[in-house]
Amino acid sequence: MKFRVLLLFLLGYLATGSPVFAQQLGIFDGQQDVGATARPGTATYLPGTQQYVVTGAGANIWADHDEFHYVYKKLTGDFILYARAGLVGWRGAEAHRKMGWMVRQSLAPNSPQVSAAEHGDGLTSLQYRKSAGATTEETRAAITQADVIQLERTGTTYTMRVAQFGQPFEVVQVANVDLGREVYVGLFVCAHNADVTETAVFRDVRLAAPAPAGLVAYQQYLGSHLELLDVASGSREIIYSVPNSIQAPNWRPDGKSLIYNSDGLMYNFDLATRQPAMLPTGDVKNNNNDHVLAFGGKMLGLSSGVDKLGGSIVYTVPASGGTPRQITPRGPSYLHSWSPDGKALLFTGQRNNDFDIYRVPASGGKEVRLTTAQGLDDGAEYTPDGQYIYFNSARTGTMQIWRMRPDGSQQEAVTTGEFNDWFPHISPDGKSLVFLSFLKDEVAASDHPFYKHVYLRLMPISGGQPKIIAYVYGGQGTINTPSWSPDSKRVAFISNSGPLN
Repeated sequence: MKFRVLLLFLLGYLATGSPVFAQQLGIFDGQQDVGATARPGTATYLPGTQQYVVTGAGANIWADHDEFHYVYKKLTGDFILYARAGLVGWRGAEAHRKMGWMVRQSLAPNSPQVSAAEHGDGLTSLQYRKSAGATTEETRAAITQADVIQLERTGTTYTMRVAQFGQPFEVVQVANVDLGREVYVGLFVCAHNADVTETAVFRDVRLAAPAPAGLVAYQQYLGSHLELLDVASGSREIIYSVPNSIQAPNWRPDGKSLIYNSDGLMYNFDLATRQPAMLPTGDVKNNNNDHVLAFGGKMLGLSSGVDKLGGSIVYTVPASGGTPRQITPRGPSYLHSWSPDGKALLFTGQRNNDFDIYRVPASGGKEVRLTTAQGLDDGAEYTPDGQYIYFNSARTGTMQIWRMRPDGSQQEAVTTGEFNDWFPHISPDGKSLVFLSFLKDEVAASDHPFYKHVYLRLMPISGGQPKIIAYVYGGQGTINTPSWSPDSKRVAFISNSGPLN
């Protein structure tokens, strides 16, 4: 154990250039041992990897009191707590050593609390004490060995969502646990043995405030995190946060910057300085999240609302900014792709009271309808070799990923599961497909709202079972546009949160 902790220390030093004990606690305000622990616990934050390393002793978190190490901050209202986590070492002194998320009324050992706990033997449970000194109760999840742990508060209801990374959440819930308006929230480790300490590593740690029940869609917005996702490992990094809405990051082919939209304007985000600069688009200043760069990166397509023309209209503009050129004469027209040769654009248009996919010359001209099935067809994107167009369609009753030839022939389903799948994006190397999945019981097939629990899923372009690569609070604006890095190793996306109080 000492060697493992030393290794983590050294990794933190290499990632940050300074000893980990000199670092702050990231998003948390404090740490301490709760209860009469025989050995002191510790916690460090590694800024280079945005990880938390927590070591704790303590006999147990159970019965009428608790003993453990806690890294915490105070929050009020509703919230969502998320992390990927694991205990260090495949085998500890006790099978029921545990770690996870905890919400407490106070730091007293007998405080009412709710915790999402992963045990050393794989047991995963939602544990709770409803009043001070009361006996702890639990509801066990069916899965074991969960390494994705999420705990959400909505009033006095607590929902645990857990998964083995890559798999969908299992949901466990308890109601009528009143811990008060202001609570402690944080990460915990308990050794389940007073004479030893155990260590856990938490990564991709997120605290989010969900949308209030009365939020008016498309008029009121939550804040945004711009994140980069390493596709192979699933590791996430927040590189920029703002209190307003930014949407649909689009990676430039040179790999040096991103383009996104915010409040009707377009921005270039420099990845080296991690700062945005407004991209000039003339009088076109009502841009939405359906914008896309040409394959060569020299031109940018926009979708911008013009009420007198029926809604969103497609424009093109030099990628460095300039005076846009109008392409579609009427709306609604939502742009989604350039052809690899730069000669054609794909957009979703509402014509004849239905939304279908259309092709139009990049210089403007006659629209060609490519889909005719009843139901919404959207999100069309060419493969880099130009041989196929991938899109999403609700024609079967759930939104699924489809593909067709560039002339609209050979339309066939790519996904067939229970989720509502949106916005397929093909990696630049042509090998992989990433898309956004809404839960079927939360969202209608033809809707893609803001501020929901969603998955980013990955599958080989040749077919196969999709795998979850990110668990996100987001939805509309998260990944509407092609977001792959030029080397096909990372994806940029947006997650959301209201202010944390």
